[in-house]
Amino acid sequence: MVDAPKRMTVPRFAALKGKANRITMLTAYDDPIARLVDRSGAEAVLVGDSLGMVVQGKESTLPVTLDEIIYHTEIVGRAVKRALVIADLPFPTFHLGEHRAIEMAGRVLKETAAQAVKLEGGTQQAKTIAALVSAGIPVMAHCGLRPQSVHQLGGYKVQRDEDQLLADAQAAADAGAFAMVLECVPASIAKSITAAVPVPTIGIGAGPDCDGQVLVTHDVLGLTSGYVPSFVRPYANLRETISDALVRFREDVREGKFPGEEESFR
Repeated sequence: MVDAPKRMTVPRFAALKGKANRITMLTAYDDPIARLVDRSGAEAVLVGDSLGMVVQGKESTLPVTLDEIIYHTEIVGRAVKRALVIADLPFPTFHLGEHRAIEMAGRVLKETAAQAVKLEGGTQQAKTIAALVSAGIPVMAHCGLRPQSVHQLGGYKVQRDEDQLLADAQAAADAGAFAMVLECVPASIAKSITAAVPVPTIGIGAGPDCDGQVLVTHDVLGLTSGYVPSFVRPYANLRETISDALVRFREDVREGKFPGEEESFR
């Protein structure tokens, strides 16, 4: 357990740019995992639209709604005591115009304990990022592979257009984003972006030279069913542990071994 009494804030997070100790961000969608992530010492907790795939079992993040993000973020925000809480803006929130984006992002901050929102896009969303920041809503950008644009990008592919990636990252930083996620970007390009922009870069499948790293907590814990990206390093195999425990419980019930004397009232 890490003892860190100070609550992480957006300015403190932004000031971690270039520090020797890299930034850690992990996802959470419920109370138990949010508490464990917070206790781990991670600097940020992301309530990602990845919940569509991880929690809801859907094929992409596209069906996730704003109400669902708010529901899960409210739960996570109550559980987290020290990390920065960031909520994804789901598709197509930030494609509906700047005023609509402010309205929807404002709901997230008003109805949950989130301190910032995450928004996919760079050059195309720079005006929206700037509008949100002007409205007092901190924004983490998301460049490289953008899961909400999976159909436009032709699938979940590594993004290799260095000029476009650099332009997207610079546009997001210029618009006022306090940090940015770089997803599925060659390590050399992610290193160049990290050196070029004045805000922290958080990599996921973007090599070791970003200012920090993020993974889906279910992937880290070995809870994910089906495909796990090659950039993931599982640190546990809880899927097998949980499965074994449930089978043992079923067997004890069938054989009359549960409940025993110690689990029964007198």
